[in-house]
Amino acid sequence: MIFAGADTTGFEEDARLTAMWLWTLSSGPSNGPNGESGEVEDEIDEDPDDKPVKNVKPIIGFTLEYDAARKIAQGLGAHLELLTNLVEVKGETARLLPVAERTKALFGKEGTESPSAKRKKSAQLSLPGLLEELEHEDSGWTLQNAAKPGNTTLDRLHQSMILFAAGRGEGLRRFLVDDGVGKDQKFWSLAQSLCALYPSGTDERRWSEGVLARKKGLGL
Repeated sequence: MIFAGADTTGFEEDARLTAMWLWTLSSGPSNGPNGESGEVEDEIDEDPDDKPVKNVKPIIGFTLEYDAARKIAQGLGAHLELLTNLVEVKGETARLLPVAERTKALFGKEGTESPSAKRKKSAQLSLPGLLEELEHEDSGWTLQNAAKPGNTTLDRLHQSMILFAAGRGEGLRRFLVDDGVGKDQKFWSLAQSLCALYPSGTDERRWSEGVLARKKGLGL
């Protein structure tokens, strides 16, 4: 139902988990624009009339209660504790990381650094600002050359979405055509499925639509 016309056994556990996660959210309360899916109470102040006023901070990403996320992962044979570059667990909340927060993990020299360590700092930057910061902090890191394709179909899709969002058209062309990423039909099947599942108004929806729009023009 989620992967229309696709062989779901061909997708790795991270892609299946992402799809089920987004589908579960779409069946419940709607996410707000830019992936805001909830609020965290910061503190409570009282006005002169003793009416509580809550100061809240938005949660950026796609969140579920930890127990619900654990059950979804368990049913797919996935382990949340092994997917730290995709899911962040904090207390009773599990958060599917926004694609922008996966940038360093997907394009870093080793691709193993968790984005959560830089989340507070990078959350204040736009994606172009984050990319510029990352490219300057490590001379061995370059987005334009797109490093090597990720290990899973989901990683490769997210790499493509980041290249599109950063306006790296030539890098995206090389990635999809020269590196052969766009020659895998599973890649496009996953892109189509997740594009339909990402909430309207989110960066992920726009970026996946942008990648899909390049398919015909690149002869794929």
